[in-house]
Amino acid sequence: MIAASAKIHPLAVVEDGAVIGENVVVGPFCYVGPKVVLHDEVELLPHAIATGRTVIGRGSRIFPNAVIGGDPQSLHHDGVETTLTVGEKCTFREGVTANTGTTGGGGKTVIGNNNLFLANSHIAHDCILGNDIVMSNNVMLAGHVIVEDRVILGGGSAVHQFTRIGRQAFIGGLSAVSYDVIPYGMLNGNPGVLGGLNVVGMSRAGMDKATIHRVRRAYKQVFEGEGSVRANAAAIREDYADCVPAMQILDFIGAESDRALSSPHRGSKG
Repeated sequence: MIAASAKIHPLAVVEDGAVIGENVVVGPFCYVGPKVVLHDEVELLPHAIATGRTVIGRGSRIFPNAVIGGDPQSLHHDGVETTLTVGEKCTFREGVTANTGTTGGGGKTVIGNNNLFLANSHIAHDCILGNDIVMSNNVMLAGHVIVEDRVILGGGSAVHQFTRIGRQAFIGGLSAVSYDVIPYGMLNGNPGVLGGLNVVGMSRAGMDKATIHRVRRAYKQVFEGEGSVRANAAAIREDYADCVPAMQILDFIGAESDRALSSPHRGSKG
């Protein structure tokens, strides 16, 4: 089904079965697969590809040579149809790839709203991404990665499979993210080392100074205390029950995960 207001270039290929919303623009030499849904005001620039069982949210833009909805790059993929869901107002710049899920990983890759993926970045199978994320050029997410809201990943950084990155964390360029990164954390290096909190990002997001100071105090108690990171986090929960950002960090540390925690030390202390 193609809305009457959609603009499909005569040199584009839109397969029968695709759903094209109002005011969608599909440029020359684009390909839209038969199980793709493009919601209203989506734009595909020349040579963009949307394929697989993929839903792309309102107002998203796909730039040349990006491939959105390709099969998962996994040796365990059994060929069963899986999905990719993209939220509203996401931008996929040149050469970006985003894959559908695998049956063994839940069968779906999910991307939230207002995300910016710069040239040649990659979102692998079964990743779950939140909102307002920036992935700079050449960032690579392996399979099953979780990235929470407002995370920024610097150019060329690489994230190990099954890793979690907490909300508003900052990952420095060329960093290797082998372990989970706490919310508001800053990680740099290869191997990645936690270098404190993303205070600039916290301030820009409207967090007041008193709250930032409390979160920094909690961070020091967790990572500089005598016990393990998880034991230290559990011990101070009552002290920070009224501080939402601190509790987000403590909850993140206490949650089950397939990966250890990044710390200010090489490797993990968790």
